[in-house]
Amino acid sequence: MSLLKKASSFCQKKIIPLVEKGISLCRAVMVCVAGLFSPFVRLVKKLYGRFLKTRISKVLVFIDGIQTKYFKKGQLKNYVLVRYIVKELLLYFVVAFLFFFMIFFCNQILLLAEQILKKRVPFADVCRLITYTLPSVIAQSAPFATLVGFLMCLGRLMSDNEILIIRASGQSYAIVMIPVLILGLAISIFSFFVNDYLLPVGTINYNKLYRKIIASNPGIEIEPNTIKRLNDSTIVIGDVKDGVVSDLVFFDRGNDGSQRIIVAGKSTLLSAKKDGVLMQMNMSDAVVSFLDTKNRRNFDVLASGATTLNIFDSSIFGTNYAASPREMTSFDLGRTIKNMRSKKSYSQRQLNRYVMEYNKKFSMPFGSIFFAFLALPLAFLFGKHNGQTIGLIIGLFICVLYWAMMILGQIFSSRNGLNGFIMMWLPDTVIGIAGVLFYLALKRK
Repeated sequence: MSLLKKASSFCQKKIIPLVEKGISLCRAVMVCVAGLFSPFVRLVKKLYGRFLKTRISKVLVFIDGIQTKYFKKGQLKNYVLVRYIVKELLLYFVVAFLFFFMIFFCNQILLLAEQILKKRVPFADVCRLITYTLPSVIAQSAPFATLVGFLMCLGRLMSDNEILIIRASGQSYAIVMIPVLILGLAISIFSFFVNDYLLPVGTINYNKLYRKIIASNPGIEIEPNTIKRLNDSTIVIGDVKDGVVSDLVFFDRGNDGSQRIIVAGKSTLLSAKKDGVLMQMNMSDAVVSFLDTKNRRNFDVLASGATTLNIFDSSIFGTNYAASPREMTSFDLGRTIKNMRSKKSYSQRQLNRYVMEYNKKFSMPFGSIFFAFLALPLAFLFGKHNGQTIGLIIGLFICVLYWAMMILGQIFSSRNGLNGFIMMWLPDTVIGIAGVLFYLALKRK
């Protein structure tokens, strides 16, 4: 302790005074130096203000001009604007996609509930059937979500005067059109993948499970007091209770083209016992009439106390081939169409149906890019006030028209034999032409 006290006393008496004297000396030297250089500093300031200030200012203005002209100094970077537009478009697309997804998904659940749930099918099988229908729901939802989502997004930008600010800053409509088209193309490619790969896989598994359910419970397909149309046959069904049909009328055509009519009393539904057969009907007191379509006066009548009628899976699922068009990818479907044309053993109606399904695999997914192109001019022309609401209303109206054209195109192609290529691409063509016309109107405005 005595040693520490001695050291502390030494520092206070000797070291600290020396340090204070050194600091005072340094301050004095600095004051002297400043006094000596002050005339020189005043001279430098005077020369700078008289000769250099103006020239240096001109050089700085020249450099700033080069940065503004060539390096976009003080301007909003394009990639920032594009990133902002893409983010907004994606947000509205996701919201619109969920909206349409729920509509189509609920519709699918209601259809399954009507056909399957009331027949006491196991809940696990129903869930699997719903899962297999999801690719179809996604493929249908994406194009419509593109139109409605983009219309609402661009309409909101127009109502908030963000488009006006972009235009006032010297940017053209291309700065908005480019991300709109690129995002529309990306959605189209994703939708095509779902439609061309996931949809066939889901359809195959759906039909496989549905065949299994029908084979174990034939009453699912036979509903009471209904008329059921098969490929080339029609069944008029009476009351159905516990697998027994009270009355049954069956219209069919024989292999020789003659018309066949079967009228039966009570018929019992049984599970399939052979491959390719979905269900078996054991009919009692059946009367079979064979009518010659060329000469109506010629006919044969056959009465039987017991008759067995087999209903094949091709009658329910609408094809006599190994796979239906919905169960094929675009590559497989194109190869099948080529083989059908080379063999020339199929009817024009069958060939046209395959051509229609082939073109539908492309027209429906790539409708997104046509909708994206139409959304921009429509939103800018009609979205000045309440852009989101106007976009939603216009989008839903166009979606209904597009859906109606697609349904009518499929009906006219499959039943009336109209060209499948034209019928499937006509809605997209109409949307594309409308987009061009509205865009020209926007440019003139």
